[in-house]
Amino acid sequence: MRNGHADLPLHYGHVPKWLAQRMSSLGGAIVEAIIIEYGRQALLSKMSDPCWFQSLGCVLGMDWHSSGITTSVMGALKSSINRRSTELGIYICGGRGKHSLQTPNELIKIANQIGLNGDILVRNSKLAAKVDNTAIQDGFQLYLHSFILSKDGDWSVIQQGMNTKSKMARRYHWHSQQIKSFVEEPHSFIYGQNQGQILNLTDRKASSTQQGILAISREDPAYILKEARSIIMPNHHEVSTKDVNLKRLGAILTLAQERDINTIEQLLLLEGVGPRTIQSLTLVSEIIHGTPSRFDDPARFSFAHGGKDGHPFPVPTNTYDEAIMVLQKALEKAKIGFREKSEAIKNLAKVSLERERSFVPNNNLEEVIARERADSWKYGGRTVYGRSTRPKETNTQLCLFN
Repeated sequence: MRNGHADLPLHYGHVPKWLAQRMSSLGGAIVEAIIIEYGRQALLSKMSDPCWFQSLGCVLGMDWHSSGITTSVMGALKSSINRRSTELGIYICGGRGKHSLQTPNELIKIANQIGLNGDILVRNSKLAAKVDNTAIQDGFQLYLHSFILSKDGDWSVIQQGMNTKSKMARRYHWHSQQIKSFVEEPHSFIYGQNQGQILNLTDRKASSTQQGILAISREDPAYILKEARSIIMPNHHEVSTKDVNLKRLGAILTLAQERDINTIEQLLLLEGVGPRTIQSLTLVSEIIHGTPSRFDDPARFSFAHGGKDGHPFPVPTNTYDEAIMVLQKALEKAKIGFREKSEAIKNLAKVSLERERSFVPNNNLEEVIARERADSWKYGGRTVYGRSTRPKETNTQLCLFN
């Protein structure tokens, strides 16, 4: 499985009620099927895979490249799963904007109910956010934080940031089983468009910079501020007063000494330490200790139910409802020992994979999409713009494969 992040163009608007309800029903059924068949750990692993998560969003009817997949899918899953958390053993906390701020309270409440250490869970949640928003400064400001918790104590985090200049969103994925250190390449695999050199304190090569920052935090603040002033005063130096806020830097250094900070994790969690403070400390560390300040960007590089905006074609609500009904019935029977339908659904994936391997695509993709759109009225096709209507003329049936 792959952890990491994906870059997506910002999409605005909302999910219509008719789709949101279906997303919640089908999403909940899919989650339950995975838990029954493979277990809670497998679900968390899949949630931490940006490719799988994007595919889930497409199956649920979101546009394949939309940033709105993250908010809509997590909202739908939280609505359906949390009603049955006791049964499924999975809890979803947080969300977008003000809902993300409730994550600590939600985690403490759940931990008290199921016997987990809430303080550790809250620390993990805050550290994941601090790393992606502060230790990694790639131009994306976090606005969504979702924490998926298993009753076994394992967890995944999905959070999303926005870049207002590029009009892009970047999604970050975490999985507790994959993390050896919060501050050394915690994403085992990264998805997204590489932006070159950024401030990335989680890079494996950044250990000397981390140590330099910690050394500064242990020094007398008066001495460090004196050195910082001498650094930014000459006009020829690349570091300027806009890069180093001496008043804030002094306050943080004093607080760090009072709290006896010994690790980068402790420093990141220190009150008042945000992206600008870390940038200041990193620049000062570069000058005093000769450590580098910029490292490589960790970014390395739907046809099931259409899309709400009509891409690649309108959502076939009749087909969608039938899929929900079939899956839910299969789950009900699986619980009492009748696994025939469950096995049949699982075999569909195998058949699809074999067809994918054996057939060679031709150039009819655009024609197939056109056909799906033309036939959309037959299957209750809907988009945010309204219901599909029967076209005046329909073309002959086309096939994607030779």
